[in-house]
Amino acid sequence: MHSLLTRQSKINSAALASLRPYGSAVQDGDGADDWHAQLRLDLELRAGATKLARSLHEGPLRVQRAFYPEGKDGPCHLYVLHPPGGVVSGDRLLVDVRLGAGCEALLTAPGATKLYRARADNDATLVQRFTVGEGARVEWLPPETIAYDGTSARVSTEIELAETGTYVGWEILCLGRPAAGERLTRGALRTTLALRRLGKLTYFERGQYRGGDALLTAPWGLSGHAVLATMIVASPAATESWVETLRERVQSEAGLFAVTLVSGVLIARFLGDSTREARQLFEQAYAVLRPLYAGRVADHPRIWST
Repeated sequence: MHSLLTRQSKINSAALASLRPYGSAVQDGDGADDWHAQLRLDLELRAGATKLARSLHEGPLRVQRAFYPEGKDGPCHLYVLHPPGGVVSGDRLLVDVRLGAGCEALLTAPGATKLYRARADNDATLVQRFTVGEGARVEWLPPETIAYDGTSARVSTEIELAETGTYVGWEILCLGRPAAGERLTRGALRTTLALRRLGKLTYFERGQYRGGDALLTAPWGLSGHAVLATMIVASPAATESWVETLRERVQSEAGLFAVTLVSGVLIARFLGDSTREARQLFEQAYAVLRPLYAGRVADHPRIWST
């Protein structure tokens, strides 16, 4: 049994190495306790249904069995699992999702990602990559990411779309743990999001949040708020009417919520102090927008209710 497991591990590693042109995205570090994990998911359309054709992994990243709560001809639902839950200095996590033409997939995760206090000036790195083929659509709807005081981390999302591909996703960031009276006074969180269609950069943004920086408290920055969140819908069908509909039907009670359309990408933002409110607003936005970009009612993953 041991030899079989060892052989399977080698096959899995070799397959990943041959399939990923990742360069230095996930490399071995000097820390003996560092986690270096990656997950590769390939989805294909077979007999009119989206199937998980290949799932390859290294380290503590897994995916649950694909299931179809919206029917066999509906999106493939996948839960991405990271058993350690937290991320520390030197950790390298990569999730790479590739959808063939006509595929539909919804991905989420069971719990928040925690970026713990850094041991030294050694970043933790989280990379999420999505490649979406013609007529395909991916929805990436994870829980919040919590940056503990003293963290040192980088979070990168890279999206490559075919001409008629659609990406829908959100990112909910919490700087510190405001409910526990903790703010980001030390360390730094750096984020990037790059979206390309047919290889051309369509939308790009970069964030840098340093503990104690004026950006965190100044009126021109975060005004002392700890939670900032962004939802984007990159659909060839997106129009200003979507923006107006969202503004009319989704409003924040305690924070700030704004919607705009830039280069065909709908962008919704929240700024406040509650990850719960951010999540509720984005779920409302999802319910409004999904019939527009997918022709389907919003189907909230069952794991959101647990």
